[in-house]
Amino acid sequence: QLQLVESGGGLVQPGGSLTLSCAASGFTSDYYAIGWIRQAPGKHREGISSISSSDGRTWYADSVKGRFTMSRDNAKNTVYLQMNSLKPEDTAVYYCAIEQGTTALIFSPYEYDYWGQGTQVTVSS
Repeated sequence: QLQLVESGGGLVQPGGSLTLSCAASGFTSDYYAIGWIRQAPGKHREGISSISSSDGRTWYADSVKGRFTMSRDNAKNTVYLQMNSLKPEDTAVYYCAIEQGTTALIFSPYEYDYWGQGTQVTVSS
């Protein structure tokens, strides 16, 4: 059974940095896209980044471009989200999710098949 487990959330001051991890297991396809999605209180889910297993291409939403970096460690089946220059508006529950059987990047949070349980990120002084 496919599982995604996020970790690394917490409280950080504005301008600070945080790295989230997503450990995946139980793949049934060699091709997939993994993404990070966040949901702030009272707001819709927002896809913020995606990485393709086929060639490591990445995509970022404008709201995080230049501040967040997504990477992967294939040996550990883990993806990371390095978040720099954090702002209060980055406060949200962050989820990783996967869409199997594709070489494309995923932009919409509603296209993913499996989700992790989420990890809270709070940016506040």
